[in-house]
Amino acid sequence: MAHADETQDLIGDIYDAALEPSLWPEVVGRAGRFVGGQVASIFSKSPIAGGGDVLCQSGIDPHYCRLYFEKYVKLDPATTGQYFAEVGQPIAVSDLMPQDELRETRFYREWAAPQGMVDFISTVIDKSATSAALFGVFRYEADGLTDEAARMRMQLIAPHIRRAVQIGRLIDLRSAEASAFAQTLERMTCGVSLVDALGRLVHANAAGRQLLDAGDPLFTRDGRLAARDGRVDQALQDLIARAGTRDATLGTDGAALLLTAQDGTHHVAHLLPLTSHARRKTGQLYEASAAIFLRRTRLEPVQSPELIARAYRLTPTELRVLLGIVDIGGVPEVANLLRVAETTIKTHLRRIFIKTGAERQADLIKLAAGFAMPLSR
Repeated sequence: MAHADETQDLIGDIYDAALEPSLWPEVVGRAGRFVGGQVASIFSKSPIAGGGDVLCQSGIDPHYCRLYFEKYVKLDPATTGQYFAEVGQPIAVSDLMPQDELRETRFYREWAAPQGMVDFISTVIDKSATSAALFGVFRYEADGLTDEAARMRMQLIAPHIRRAVQIGRLIDLRSAEASAFAQTLERMTCGVSLVDALGRLVHANAAGRQLLDAGDPLFTRDGRLAARDGRVDQALQDLIARAGTRDATLGTDGAALLLTAQDGTHHVAHLLPLTSHARRKTGQLYEASAAIFLRRTRLEPVQSPELIARAYRLTPTELRVLLGIVDIGGVPEVANLLRVAETTIKTHLRRIFIKTGAERQADLIKLAAGFAMPLSR
């Protein structure tokens, strides 16, 4: 029973290390002693490139560890055999070559023998086209060559180390994705709020926090997103609940709500479900079921007007007229700004309509809105 409890404790600690990487050195050392050696390591090496790296180790002399990867990894007669071993299959150096042949190698004489090493048992935990990652345990003279008990213990513990390493990679990836996604959200000019199925706010970008701090037209009440207007709030909560239950009638495009602040300014809130296959990963990063984009109904300034000119082959004067229409309004105002006759502005407008396919000045405003910068500088 004591042996079984010890094994279960070790397995539990291996998975704890996947969540807390600082535990790996201690866990690797315990796993090595469990297999039957005082020194153990998780490392990678390539028979093709003749290099490698230590991912985690316990008990190895730093001097000899550095020497191995700087010089002796290329001389290690076991590297090719270890690489071609099946994932999860325990394999010892003594399986690959007779002990007397090993002792004649330069690798053994200059690197293994000075440390008192006589054998090494390992198992591949991951493999690519050119390299392999392994968990290995060094056997010293006091330990003797790898025996059947060591193989059985390696076979018992290696799958858990492999899964824990994979879990750790997944967590690192999710953390990186969450960080990159949060940075992107922070730079968006519109307010973005991520909510769970109960409407609880789980994340908001800088623009979103600014709008919520103002408390109008959206605010947080007991940690939940709410609208100041009672009827709009009822509609908002209904949409959030439907997104949380993956209501098919909501569709993947979501729904929009018009909100009016107390000062009379209008805002549009667009709720986007995070339940489609492409968006589900984003929702999982924040445990969110819906994203709510809130923007005041005003035209954002065009950050790169040269892109409009390039897209529609506008002359510099035509571009100035278009931007004047967007920023100021009608023909008389633009003519006054540019100090030209109204007939000149109308002539340029006709050419702009032809090049862009627009039919009205309002179409030009919509066109310019499509070139507005979605991220803050």
